[in-house]
Amino acid sequence: MVLAGPIIRRAEAGRLAIWLAARVKTAVRLELFPPAEDSLTVELEPDDPDMLWLPAGTHLHYLLIDLQLHCDLPKEELISYRLSLRAPDPEGAGKRWLVHTDWAPDICYPGRTLPFIRIPNKVSCVMHGSCRKPHSPCGDGLVAADRMVEQSLKAQVSDIDTDGEAQRAADEDTSPSMPELLVLSGDQVYVDDVAGPMIEAITALIECLDLPDEDLPGIQSGLPQSGHDLMEEGGMLYRRDQLLPKIDQKASVFDVLFGGTRKPIFTSQHARNHLLTLAEMLAMYLLVWSPTGWTLLPDRKAPNGLSGKDRRMYNEESAEMDAFVANLSKVRRLLAHVPTAMIFDDHDVSDDWNLSLAWEKAAYSHPLSRRVIGNALLAYGINQGWGNRPQTISEDLKDAFRQALEKPGTDAHEAAIDEILDYQKWDFEWPTDPPLIALDTRTRRWRSERNSHFPSGLLDWEAVTDLQARLRNRDAVLLVSAAPIFGVKLIEVVQKLFTTLGKPLMVDAEYWMAHPGTASAILNVFQHSNTPRHFVILSGDVHYSFVYDVQLRNARWSRTGKADQDPEIWQICSSGIKNKWPDRLIALLDHGNRWAFSPRSPLNWLTKRRGMRVVPRKPVGTAHGRRILNASGIGIVELSDDGSPIRITQVTSDGDVYPFEPREGEARLD
Repeated sequence: MVLAGPIIRRAEAGRLAIWLAARVKTAVRLELFPPAEDSLTVELEPDDPDMLWLPAGTHLHYLLIDLQLHCDLPKEELISYRLSLRAPDPEGAGKRWLVHTDWAPDICYPGRTLPFIRIPNKVSCVMHGSCRKPHSPCGDGLVAADRMVEQSLKAQVSDIDTDGEAQRAADEDTSPSMPELLVLSGDQVYVDDVAGPMIEAITALIECLDLPDEDLPGIQSGLPQSGHDLMEEGGMLYRRDQLLPKIDQKASVFDVLFGGTRKPIFTSQHARNHLLTLAEMLAMYLLVWSPTGWTLLPDRKAPNGLSGKDRRMYNEESAEMDAFVANLSKVRRLLAHVPTAMIFDDHDVSDDWNLSLAWEKAAYSHPLSRRVIGNALLAYGINQGWGNRPQTISEDLKDAFRQALEKPGTDAHEAAIDEILDYQKWDFEWPTDPPLIALDTRTRRWRSERNSHFPSGLLDWEAVTDLQARLRNRDAVLLVSAAPIFGVKLIEVVQKLFTTLGKPLMVDAEYWMAHPGTASAILNVFQHSNTPRHFVILSGDVHYSFVYDVQLRNARWSRTGKADQDPEIWQICSSGIKNKWPDRLIALLDHGNRWAFSPRSPLNWLTKRRGMRVVPRKPVGTAHGRRILNASGIGIVELSDDGSPIRITQVTSDGDVYPFEPREGEARLD
């Protein structure tokens, strides 16, 4: 009955936001069981104002619950909940409620019969990561995150010991505490980089759920013209680049928009299975967040007609997909317990999305590429964006969702895309302590005034001004930026070189310091006297993990000599959840960066770092000289009461734990 979810999006004392995808239009009953307090029961019908019902097909219905509670829930307690759905009763024999044991029997952790939420007074432990590509040849960091929650629960039980031994063990324990937030900072799905077996699964699930067909505009005659035509062609495995049209006699939209996949560290074939229709993208989300959709599909077998090279790729991808699917029940369990914030990056829509003004002109001026981008944003809005700030989703945007889902491929669909392309509230703030602020670094960009092919700044002036206003008079902040604000300098130099040569798409030349206006503006935010003392920046995007302690020189110098007014900044990058770089290449760049741009290097004075000191932390347990960790996993940040990090750790998908520790006694200026 339930295809995916429940996913706990926001959990506050007076508010709960829960995402759910079901096979039928149904009522929902939510029961909350606070310890030592009376239980609370709420029943929601599909037309209830506290639940947004979005029908997407005969057998796909989104139930987006945004519940305003009449009395506050207790904090620092495990609050069990039971989510029930009313089953269809054709005989009219009365209500029959199906609980999680009926549709997700493995959703609870060992020793518990109900899922739970926990609302902290202060955030003390955050999990974060980005870049989860299902067929990447590495483990899934969300499975490691689930394992961490399970271990934390076991540790809490073992702490109940009358002789005090458990308490002494807890005092000596170095494992992370119970996480209170999960932050996913981009590329939760890869719309542009899809495995052949995933395309087949998506196609089969669309048919199973009876999702409506969609005519695709701007495709040359003789090629598939709709989602149904694609299905008739077996999904056009590894051949979808043929559908992308020419924009002139010399260059194709594929070259302009997706040329970014042609990089030295990637193959040139990643965009050959790019998703196109809205139904495909909706199905993708169901298949990466839950095992249920996979149980509805026929057994997989390699299709006929593949070349030898493509057949080998298909078989390799099949093995990776089997391992990915085998652990999806643990991913669903994690998301049913830990409030999860999500913000997009490029692959949630398409590689190098809005990289430059030239990219935008090429993308939005052609009907097919515009449709693909619009579909990806609609799917993002329903599956990710809604839960970040449900209270601000306007009626116009809700209507856009409904129109696109009900009449894909029509003028109503195009009007919905107009609405979502104009939407300017993808960034968000959560009222945690410290507050969590996530930046929209994709749709509010500062376009280059020098050259339309140069990368745009990640935030325009207005967005930076809005950020500064949000930060005023705060003591600390958890700031989510998909791309690191302070990145690995040697890699940024390479990106700058390719941009100068007119090839920014070759290397994903998207970093904060690439645009002079954005770089100056964001540094001014850190230096402003009324912005926080403690900045914890959570980032991803780059497919490797690192931690920098950043100190700005004389940032807030005062005539009174109060040196303690300078901001403390921690740039923490955890990437990818299921993606990584080639080991030899990242090792070479890591050693080169440490040699060229160490804290004492005079080369720093030739960069924007001349006004700061950036000290990399050592991932303990890695080889000598390494400051970058190249392994899929999940990042853990444990915070003190003042919002500064106590401990920063990366837990790999294999279960290895790498603390990032300061070295060389250089984390602060003397």
